[in-house]
Amino acid sequence: MSTRHFDIVVIGSGPGGEGAAMKAAKEGKRVCMVDNRILVGGACTHTATIPSKALRHAIQRLVDVQNDHPELRVELAKVSKFKDMMRKASSVVARQVQLRTTFYERNRVELSIGHGRFLNANTLEVTDPRGASELLSAKAFVIATGSRPYRPPDLDFSHPRIFDSDTILTMNETPMTMLIYGAGVIGCEYASMFRMLGVKVDLVNTRDRLLSFLDDEISDALSYHLREQGVLIRHQEQMERVEPTDDGVVLHLKSGKRLKTEIFLWANGRTGNTHDMGLDKLGIQTDSRGNVQVNDAYQTVVPHIYAVGDVVGIPSLASASYDQGRFAATHIVEGRLEHKLVKDIPSGIYTSPEISSLGRTEQELTQQNVPYEVGHAFFKSLARAQITGRTVGMLKLLFHRDTREILGIHCLGDNASEIIHIGQAIMSQEGPGNTIDYFVNTTFNYPTMAEAYRVAALNGLNRLF
Repeated sequence: MSTRHFDIVVIGSGPGGEGAAMKAAKEGKRVCMVDNRILVGGACTHTATIPSKALRHAIQRLVDVQNDHPELRVELAKVSKFKDMMRKASSVVARQVQLRTTFYERNRVELSIGHGRFLNANTLEVTDPRGASELLSAKAFVIATGSRPYRPPDLDFSHPRIFDSDTILTMNETPMTMLIYGAGVIGCEYASMFRMLGVKVDLVNTRDRLLSFLDDEISDALSYHLREQGVLIRHQEQMERVEPTDDGVVLHLKSGKRLKTEIFLWANGRTGNTHDMGLDKLGIQTDSRGNVQVNDAYQTVVPHIYAVGDVVGIPSLASASYDQGRFAATHIVEGRLEHKLVKDIPSGIYTSPEISSLGRTEQELTQQNVPYEVGHAFFKSLARAQITGRTVGMLKLLFHRDTREILGIHCLGDNASEIIHIGQAIMSQEGPGNTIDYFVNTTFNYPTMAEAYRVAALNGLNRLF
């Protein structure tokens, strides 16, 4: 069997792999992309971020029309099937695949379809779905294989009423009831989406609060609004067993509760895609969830083999994965570290209302004994929000009492993931340029949602004495 030789072989065409491949190719390196899907884009494009967010948008548009035209509510409910809304998501996926395919073509990155497995530290065997194999050798490798939903062995995912976050998008009909086990980002997003569709949703949380990594005020606000929409949240519960039946699923909890539902969605954790890659033979260990351990340069214990994206664990964000891929390729090609690529990455959570966060939370600043102050802008007071009717939410700025440096930005409400970037641009500045005074001394268009920064800054400065 002949071997093809490259400077860099990237395994996985999701955001992390794409970032690494594009950076290396633009630096003149010969690059090969390996992926087990025929179409590029990884789980982000095909089963996770893109289809779920496109579905959310379709649901939100339906809800908006129903709210604006209540006389059409019954008619719209009859014609708006789950599978119809998924057609919108499918069209977005197709356009994303086409776009990304042209990236590889224009940059002369070769594609190899199949499962990659290391034979040794410099040779990868790629086996395609038909069983044919080829060998690839390279000076450096980037593992960007992503992750998949964790599946406990005692749960029968072949049952037609039991789903995970990948398979839930294959449903044809909108159920009457749904139980979601796991209240992380994915669980909260799907709880919000299906409740907007009128589904009766139970959200079972294994912890004592929703999304505990968020600022407490934002987490509490999310809990309030989900409950207001009709989501029943059950905190600090643990699954004992799941009993599937012909007409539903019964969840038995260790607390003694029994919950029956039409559809059961498992959303409790993800697993890195590292199975059968030959990593153990190279001395590259993975943790209990299949994640690869790396250093600050995203190198594994084998220095010329890197790993980026969801396969290395948190923050498990598409945006962060892309930057990590660029980060790794920069280190391979130039030998330098670009720490700022992975510093202060905003998070986006696509619930309803939407959430985005950047920097430290109030509880973190308090624990670190940092003297800070808070500035709020509630959307209900903004003219633009009143005009659009999207008045739920707020922008929250945390800043140092003495230096006025911006320490954290937290936003809940419509387009929060867009609004956050205004503050991010200022927060990333060096020296006196990243203080809260910028928002007071800058003229914002009126009426806009961006004006929230000026309102929040003035609110916070009024607390100083």
